[in-house]
Amino acid sequence: MERRKRLNLKVKRDLQIWILKRMLFVVAISIFLALLILYFFSHREIGQSFYKAHLTIKHVSDLLLPVILAAGGVCFVAGFLFAIFFPQRIAGPIYRIEEDLKYVASTGDFTKNIRLRRGDRFHSLAQAANLVILRAREELRIIFRNLNKVEEALETGKIQEAKKTIEDLLEHLNGLKFD
Repeated sequence: MERRKRLNLKVKRDLQIWILKRMLFVVAISIFLALLILYFFSHREIGQSFYKAHLTIKHVSDLLLPVILAAGGVCFVAGFLFAIFFPQRIAGPIYRIEEDLKYVASTGDFTKNIRLRRGDRFHSLAQAANLVILRAREELRIIFRNLNKVEEALETGKIQEAKKTIEDLLEHLNGLKFD
């Protein structure tokens, strides 16, 4: 069993901080709303209706239970809204990168560059994918250039030159890892 590496907060620090700020913002808003509801409910003046009430309140929790439930409901709604909209900020760019990579894989179009919108996250992931596509494009250029040399050498009857180019190409291909 592989041992889990320890937590590293330096990896993608800006992304971690971005996510943490948004989560803390939602938590702070939820706490603020809960406290605001509790304050307004508990700050009302006790009027005649409580003095003449036919039910007796044995515990403060009986009085505050509706407030606690309302505050919990507000926190739940805020968390639910956060859960709906926040993942879009992450899933959208990842989806775009995934679709562009699928396009390259299905069409063989190595001229494709992955572009994200200005405010999107994961620009470094898109750049890394673009580097992979660029490297594949360059390797294909080398292969085609050498194949053209072989073809020209064979057409002009230069068998030794064609063999040398094929050897160079095989050496180059053996330097690549694909198996």
